[in-house]
Amino acid sequence: MRRIAGLLLAPLLLLSAVACGSDDKASDSASSKNGVPAITAGAKFGEKPTLSKGEGDPPKELKTDVISEGDGAKLKNGDAIQVNYLGQAWDSTKPFDNSFDRKQPFDLTLGAGMVIQGWDKGLVGQKVGSRVQLAIPPELGYGEQGQGDIKPNATLVFVVDILKATQIPASAKGTEVAQDNVDLPKVGVKTDGKAPTVTIPKGDPPKKLVSNYVLESDGEVVKESDSVVVNYVGMIWKGAKEFDNTYTTGKTQTFPLSQVTLKGLKNGLIDKKVGSRVLLVIPPDQAFGDQQQQAIPKNSTLVFAVDILAKV
Repeated sequence: MRRIAGLLLAPLLLLSAVACGSDDKASDSASSKNGVPAITAGAKFGEKPTLSKGEGDPPKELKTDVISEGDGAKLKNGDAIQVNYLGQAWDSTKPFDNSFDRKQPFDLTLGAGMVIQGWDKGLVGQKVGSRVQLAIPPELGYGEQGQGDIKPNATLVFVVDILKATQIPASAKGTEVAQDNVDLPKVGVKTDGKAPTVTIPKGDPPKKLVSNYVLESDGEVVKESDSVVVNYVGMIWKGAKEFDNTYTTGKTQTFPLSQVTLKGLKNGLIDKKVGSRVLLVIPPDQAFGDQQQQAIPKNSTLVFAVDILAKV
């Protein structure tokens, strides 16, 4: 089964998609501190940093340097975190990407493989409110193939501000809501952290978007401006064929709703409560329309069972 999550979102940033160049030029000074390029301006948490060019040979192993330590909780794998960052190649004077200029922090689930390994490994154990600097060898970055503006076998340097973190529950929980429409799929209600069952009826799918609670929590209402952490099962109505399942990988997905391109998924989650399980039936005009996407035929009605685990 090929992962489909990348089709649900607009491309985000270099860490998980395509390089976004930056016009800013860093200092070409060869100064360094603690074996990593020095921050020559904007050293405080929250300020956009400027990095010097790396001096000498880069470290062969991952290096994490705490610039300033926060007083928040330590990050663990599975936490939904929000960060600001600036990235630059070791031998460059120009950043290849940064979130400070976009004024849009980056959301991810730590340890879920959403980003390069150097991030997943280097941020574990760091405290919320900290500014850390990562020096990432090629094998934990983009390796021999490179990526966008990043050359093959490049050592990468990031300055990362850890803004917040949320612990993610294993399952949605809430009050069971009656599923008494025989023309709609039925979703299981177990809360053991495993994928819920989804039973699709034999008849024709609905023509309009369906967004129904299966388990209704008392959490906050999701807004379009939120990023949500979810587990989901995705199926094609015709033939009841599963095309994606985050539960089998053990890795949640974080969706910034403003960047979700699958209209029915975005609209179906807005105004639902965090902590709930939701059934979505998405007609073709709010899914992929007349375009085939991987294992999904054109003009397919899609069915999702979604656990809204947290928002960040």
